[in-house]
Order: sequence, then C-alpha cells, then structure tokens
Amino acid sequence: MLRPASKKGWAALKARIAASGAERVVVGLPVSLSGSDSAQTVEVREFAARLGRAQSVPVELYDERFTTSLAHQAGGNASLDSRAAAVLLEEWLRTQP
Repeated sequence: MLRPASKKGWAALKARIAASGAERVVVGLPVSLSGSDSAQTVEVREFAARLGRAQSVPVELYDERFTTSLAHQAGGNASLDSRAAAVLLEEWLRTQP
C-alpha cells in the first residue's frame, strides 16, 4: 500500500480523488478525548491543508473520536480501519443539512 507521505502515494491519492468524481474529501481528525489537539492532530491538519491546496475538491476535517470503538462493536468482515472510516463517514453524513 502506498503512503500519502511518499511521492507515489501522494500522486495516487490525488489521482484517486480526481477519478472518483468526489465532491468533497472528509479527513478524520484525531483529537484527544478532551477535544484538544495532539502532535498527530497537528500533522493531520497540515496534511488536510496540503491536500486542499493540491486539488480543487474541498477538504473537510471531522472529529474521529470513538469511531474505532464503534466499528469494533459493530463487527463485520472488513478491516477495523475500513469499518472505522465507514463509521466516520456515516456520522459526517448525518451532520449534513
């Protein structure tokens, strides 16, 4: 699997966004349980800002607290990361007007 931090991974991510016809990219924001930023939060904010500058699709950050535990409780055959991403998107969609 290519990592977005690599040149090939970054190019693949931008190509996938373009090819999908996405209207928006939602990035999980790993804040602490108290809601404050951590070193990882800062890194993700910088990644999302870079991604937003690199292509025309808006990039939105969304609090990912508890998504992994909710995905674990829900079960399923997909990887835990995939299920947590699905939980994040479902929660984000519920907040949209």
